[in-house]
Amino acid sequence: MFIAQGFKSKGNAFWKYIVGSIIVIAASTMGQFPLMIAIAVKSFEEKKDFPMDQTAMLTYLDSNLTLFLMLISFAFALLALYFVVKFLHRQQFIEVTTSRPKMDWKRFFFSFGLWTVITVVITVGTYFASPQNYEVTFQPVPFAILAIIGIALIPIQTSTEEYIFRGYLMQGFALLAKNKWFPLLMTSLIFGLLHIMNPEVEKMGYIILIYYIGTGLFLGILALMDEGIELSLGFHAANNLIGALLITSDWTVFQTNSILKDHSEPTAGFDVLLPVFIIFPILLFIFSKKYQWNNWKEKLTGTIPDSPANENIYHNNQFEKNDGQSNLL
Repeated sequence: MFIAQGFKSKGNAFWKYIVGSIIVIAASTMGQFPLMIAIAVKSFEEKKDFPMDQTAMLTYLDSNLTLFLMLISFAFALLALYFVVKFLHRQQFIEVTTSRPKMDWKRFFFSFGLWTVITVVITVGTYFASPQNYEVTFQPVPFAILAIIGIALIPIQTSTEEYIFRGYLMQGFALLAKNKWFPLLMTSLIFGLLHIMNPEVEKMGYIILIYYIGTGLFLGILALMDEGIELSLGFHAANNLIGALLITSDWTVFQTNSILKDHSEPTAGFDVLLPVFIIFPILLFIFSKKYQWNNWKEKLTGTIPDSPANENIYHNNQFEKNDGQSNLL
């Protein structure tokens, strides 16, 4: 089983995940230096004070340059995670990706495409429902630059988060707790609370953490039920990339040269609850039918045997059989 991959590495222990997390955080911090240096250079040249709050930092430089420099830190973190998995835990990187013999790109692109279509439909629908709230800000050259940066780097950002939370830490907490519900809840809480510094939280209040924690829970369920993070990778990449290309506002963490700009005053109400309690369950239903998921209780809350090697053989055999069926859908 996917969540038990960490048990396969001889000598693996939970303390290694703590050390590994510190290494990844340090690498991510190093990756933020280019943005800090660029801001410092501009403030020196223009003889202005260095911006001290996050919102000021994110709007100090050209939005495309800021986005590029922000996303660089995730490349540092992902590279660090690769070496942590390979040399500290002595695992193959595929083992924090999936229980399948190799990455299933069909799953990734199905999830990416499904959420892309839904995101576009929702955005177009809200635009025509309340056109007074939006401004068309499309400019061909800045948008083209945004698209290049986004397509190249946003999947790295989202993949880094998925590999850390739904892959690496999920397996680490499984090694500690020897069950599935604790890793699912812990990674969802940590994922959600790490967004607490986002401008959206300051603007809309702590209630929006329901959305972030709920999203983490949804992505974790995908990983556990599907025995890999391919679906989570696809959804997360579509969510951030298509969102950055379609719409921006003054109070979001990504300030982009998107097609639309939202000038409405944000409120944390139905918009926060709709994805978590309606849209995500519908998506889980769609995925469960396509990939023939079953035994939900065991996969989400069951215990993990001390020697899960036989379980891995069983699930790999099941994948080969189920994949043949799902390809017909």
